[in-house]
Formats: sequence, C-alpha cells, structure tokens
Amino acid sequence: MRIASFNINGIKARLPRLKEWLEETRPTVACLQEIKTMDEGFPADEFEAIGYKAIWHGQKGFNGVAILADSVEPKEIQRGLGIDGPKEGEGEQARYLEADVNGVRICNLYLPNGNPHPGPKFDYKLAWMEKLRERTRQIWDEEVPAVVLGDFNVIPEDKDVWSVRAMADDALMQPESRDHYARFLSDGWTDAIDTLNPRGGVWTFWDYQAGAWQRDHGFRIDHLLLSPELADRMTAAGVDKAYRGREKSSDHTPVWVDLRD
Repeated sequence: MRIASFNINGIKARLPRLKEWLEETRPTVACLQEIKTMDEGFPADEFEAIGYKAIWHGQKGFNGVAILADSVEPKEIQRGLGIDGPKEGEGEQARYLEADVNGVRICNLYLPNGNPHPGPKFDYKLAWMEKLRERTRQIWDEEVPAVVLGDFNVIPEDKDVWSVRAMADDALMQPESRDHYARFLSDGWTDAIDTLNPRGGVWTFWDYQAGAWQRDHGFRIDHLLLSPELADRMTAAGVDKAYRGREKSSDHTPVWVDLRD
C-alpha cells in the first residue's frame, strides 16, 4: 500500500502533470493540497476515468484539499478543525480532510504558511497547529492505524533546508514552528522521510523564483507522520523529485510511504 501526498498548486493548471504522476506511480491513496477550486469545480470525472475515487474540500482561489483512492471510495470522517482564518469574519479555510481508506485513517492537511512573521498570520499558523494536535491526540486514543500527511509549511531542522541563512527569517523555520512540529514527534508519531533519511538533504519544494530548481535550492516541508501501527509496517519512503522538473509542474513534488499489508 502506497500513501502519497502532493501539493499540486492549482489542480486545473496542473491536471495533466497530476494524472501523469497517478498513472505512472499508481499510489493506493493520493492526498492533494492547494487544489484552489470550489467544490463544484473539482474534476472528479477525470480521476474516475483512470480508476480513482475522490472526496474533496474546496475553496475559491486558494487552499483546498482532496483525498483520492485507487478503486475504492474514501470514507469521510471529518473536514476542518473548527478554527477560523486570521481575518475577522473570514470563517474556516479549507485546509483539513480526514477519511478511512483500506483500514487506514488518512489525515490530509495544508497547514498555514504563517508569513509575514511576526503577525496575525503567524499567530494563526501556531493556533492551527494546536488544533491539529488536539485532533491527532483524539485519533491516537482511537488506536487506529493512521497517517497525518501533507504540506506542513514547517522546515523541521537545519538539515532540511539548502541554506539556513537564506530562510532564517521565514515563518517556516521559526523556533515556534519547529517546536510545534517536534511536539507531534514527541507524542509518538514517526516522520517517515526523516526516519529513512537521517542525514537530511531531501527537498520537497523548490521556489519558482531565482532558479531554485536548477540550483537545487530547496527545502523539506511536505511530511508523512505515521502512528506506531503504521511505522511498524513501513518498508520504504521517498520523494518523486523528477516530477518537479517537468513542464508546468507544481513547485512541490510528491512524497510517499510504502506499507506492508
């Protein structure tokens, strides 16, 4: 069973690349972030045609998450964490979707970026992480095999970025952001990519600006956190780096974990 995460950065703009990746790698479950479409604009028929069933939580112009499963319907458990956006009266942003697929709880998230730092957007990022931790503790208490995955917008350690100095002022690697991420690990969740790449140097994002991709100036912000039940079943985890280099690609690339049945 392969479970994957892919911040697609606009599902309509990247649909050809997304379908290529799905058909070439065939993950059992594919979690998408930044679909950037209202619910009615989600191209479910395109995925149905290649064998994937989907549920999604959309929002106009930005955010949005979706869960695709090969040949089976994801059973939705929860959407949203019950936390409003940073603007007064904004309501909740489309950033969280949870479902069961083949006996595994899939928790797909697009965590707030938090820039500029300091400010209300950074405060919202930290509050959102607190809400997420509340939910993951509830899931932990259920003792179900679970994976919490997606774009966390957190660079966990210095080894996860091409230049610490270049990103020193960014919300993605502030001590508060890193501390909140570390709390998930202290709760017992396993960072799949880091566990199998302990020396770091693995990137999941390269900016479109300043030739970041060509110069390999990237960092790791897309993560897969496994419950103990799934960590024991992990056989491999990796990053599909080559897809970042394709024409009209997302600025992220897919990450995945393989599990024994």
